[in-house]
Amino acid sequence: MDKLFKLSERGTSVSREIIGGITTFLAMSYILAVNPGILSGAGMDWNSVFTATAVSSAIATLVMAFCANLPVALAPGLGLNAFFTYTVVLNMGCSYQFALTAVLLEGLLFIVFSIFGIREAIIKSIPSSLKKAVAVGIGLFITIIGLANAGVVSTDTGTLIGFVNFNMAHKTAIVAMVGLAITIVLYILQVPGSVLLGVVITTIVGIPFGVTTIPEGFKPLASPAAPLLFKFDFAGILSVKFVVVFFTFLFTDLFDTIGTLLGVAQQGNLVDKDGNIPRVKGALMSDAVGTVVGACLGTSTVTSFVESTSGVAAGARTGLASVVTALLFFVALFLSPLFALIPAAATAPALIFVGFLMMKSITSIDFSDPTEGIPTFITVMTMPFAYSISKGIAFGVLTYVLCKVAGKRVKEIPLVTWILAAVFLADLLFEAAK
Repeated sequence: MDKLFKLSERGTSVSREIIGGITTFLAMSYILAVNPGILSGAGMDWNSVFTATAVSSAIATLVMAFCANLPVALAPGLGLNAFFTYTVVLNMGCSYQFALTAVLLEGLLFIVFSIFGIREAIIKSIPSSLKKAVAVGIGLFITIIGLANAGVVSTDTGTLIGFVNFNMAHKTAIVAMVGLAITIVLYILQVPGSVLLGVVITTIVGIPFGVTTIPEGFKPLASPAAPLLFKFDFAGILSVKFVVVFFTFLFTDLFDTIGTLLGVAQQGNLVDKDGNIPRVKGALMSDAVGTVVGACLGTSTVTSFVESTSGVAAGARTGLASVVTALLFFVALFLSPLFALIPAAATAPALIFVGFLMMKSITSIDFSDPTEGIPTFITVMTMPFAYSISKGIAFGVLTYVLCKVAGKRVKEIPLVTWILAAVFLADLLFEAAK
């Protein structure tokens, strides 16, 4: 085990990896309920999508474990599944088979990109300061996800956004804040698995508040439904509509994955002296394979999950944690009612606390140099406020090029960064023209 996953080399142990893998699963297990709920709006069977979600997540995460040896889990991405249902199917009037075909071809193209190192070159072209900024931005991004999921923040507070009143009308928010306090205390006391323990204890705390609900006649076991196998429609792949759908999936997934990998690797100190991720080709291949498998089973694009940072915070440093997470996805096929008991209020403290842990990268950024500091700020600021990792990277790269040109330091801009900036600018203009 130690030789396969290099546990000693990365300063970890089997127990820490198991705890980290469980923590990651608990932090992202909501996708097992949310993804079928969204895709069922496109006319797909809820139970079949649940099976596809669990199986594709498990397979992609296993590929990550053995091809990249990273503690990163994958599942059908939020945002991409919403685009699938609400834009492609409901607004554009396409069938879910049409959308699944776009997802399939996107995954196949990503496999080609990964084999020839195109995606790897994109990651390496991102300046070191922006790589660190991505980690910080993701920290704030998942913090606001946790706050929103638990109902701690709301737009109904008389301001643009604000904390709700912590009264019995907001029981979920109260439980989440209690859970956050518990997690902080456990972490400061250096209790092993403090983040995971926080999730478990918060789930229990939620019972008397009615936040954690146990259904009448509760049974933890359930038989998995058959997935929607190979439901594709290639008839319209040459249409303009298909091209628009295809490239939207492509670019969103590409830069969400890159951002998540950079954020997790930075937090876990899994990068080299240049800020690059070892064996990144295998990591990128995992989401490509996961997307193809997911499309064949009947779900939207599979991508790296930012909630993996909670597992890293719990001690995960290798692919062994990913193996644990993948196995739990397989187990979830039969124990879905049990995992459904964990409320958002219990996973929110983990996400909020990880936001703190991911802030450390900002201390090594040179803000005295405006050509480095300003792009960093734009990247960090954009991710939570635009609610998008990919947009944070896009605006960060564009600002980086602008600052270096204005500072007459054009030679510091790598060729691939110029290309990325051109692609991002074209994408912005395309969105404006729609």
